[in-house]
Amino acid sequence: MGESGSPPASSLPDFGRILKNFGLLATWEDRYRYVIELGRKLPAFPEESRTEDNLVRGCSSRVWMVRTGAMQPGVVSFAADSDSHLVKGLIGILISLFDRRGAEEIIKTDIRGHFERLGLEKHLSANRTNGFYSMVEKIRRFAVEEAVQTS
Repeated sequence: MGESGSPPASSLPDFGRILKNFGLLATWEDRYRYVIELGRKLPAFPEESRTEDNLVRGCSSRVWMVRTGAMQPGVVSFAADSDSHLVKGLIGILISLFDRRGAEEIIKTDIRGHFERLGLEKHLSANRTNGFYSMVEKIRRFAVEEAVQTS
């Protein structure tokens, strides 16, 4: 799957559903399990995309992320994977927020606000939190690239 390939369909819920489901879960242990379950719903990530160039810098786990073929100009699509079950779930949250969204929308999204609404900053290690924001920065770079290409 390269930049010209079309993204696979995702079985992930939208972010609103994820937020609602978080609110229904009583303990953080249940929420962690839910995040891990989101990671299991990620589409398969191609082996040939697991390269040094596609690694997200700043993550304690190995995370690969690539742009995929957008369905229309100005729209950003991406795929990602990790060797950590929890981080795969965080990728699922990011895909629910950002995949197949307009570049301008991605650039303007208050990800910290969404992260706080889920309560993740209080319950993830500093390394995981930093890695999460490193993934967000890579997605934002994809959005900036798309915005420049379509302007």
